[in-house]
Amino acid sequence: MVLVLICLPGQEFPKMDDWSAWLEKIYFDKWVHAGIFGIMMILFAWPFKSADVKEEKKKSIYLLIAVLTCIWGLITECIQLYVPFRSFDLLDWAADSFGTIIALYAMRLFPTK
Repeated sequence: MVLVLICLPGQEFPKMDDWSAWLEKIYFDKWVHAGIFGIMMILFAWPFKSADVKEEKKKSIYLLIAVLTCIWGLITECIQLYVPFRSFDLLDWAADSFGTIIALYAMRLFPTK
């Protein structure tokens, strides 16, 4: 899903009008990035929550998934360099990583056993 969204040309997204300009003021797109990547982190890590693995091993797995999710965020930003009307945005990657880190913390905060 993320790959499809980042490959959409920029003109495919709706233009901001006066009514929706407030979304820019609250950095809505960054919150969307954080949410999408946080959900992605949780979806990849969730199967390990109930696995018969020691808690320390689970923490290592969660950390690996988080690092790989952050790397995926950087790669998606690089891919956008080749998509018409899209560009690399370091703040988007920061938002991706922020969402991933919050999800990592949430996964580690609520152990299953």
